[in-house]
Amino acid sequence: MKKVEGNSITVNKDKRIAIIASKFNKQIVERLIKGAVEGLKASGFDDSRIDLIYVPGAYEIPLCFKALCLSVKNYSGIITLGCVIKGDTAHFEYVAGPVAHNLNLLSSEYKMPHGFGVLTVYDARQAFERSGDNPPDKENNKGYEAAVVMLEMMDLMEKL
Repeated sequence: MKKVEGNSITVNKDKRIAIIASKFNKQIVERLIKGAVEGLKASGFDDSRIDLIYVPGAYEIPLCFKALCLSVKNYSGIITLGCVIKGDTAHFEYVAGPVAHNLNLLSSEYKMPHGFGVLTVYDARQAFERSGDNPPDKENNKGYEAAVVMLEMMDLMEKL
């Protein structure tokens, strides 16, 4: 039996990476961005290989994701970052589920390595816990974790 798995350290550092970030819940998302960039840098990526694209809110992330998949810039991986906090209305259900579902479909359809870092939480305390920035690392920042997952998938897809 041959074992095949991705490794975030061996991925080709000459590839272009995109980070799609929601402007909604900006304080949380900026912490996730910081974590994602730290995760990429820890694996050897240079800032010049990373494009940061802002969308109004989490709901707009899938459309931007698809546009990047079709872009002539030829991204090798995409990290998506946002924060949807439940609150008192049904807004949470109408945003969180469709965003996750559509990103999963698009990633599969376009065979795009994807790091999902859209927080879906019940309150601001949970959001801050999952976007720790002191320092951002895989233990307390879902942006960092999303970057590492995306890099592992990039490497794996090149091996398949």
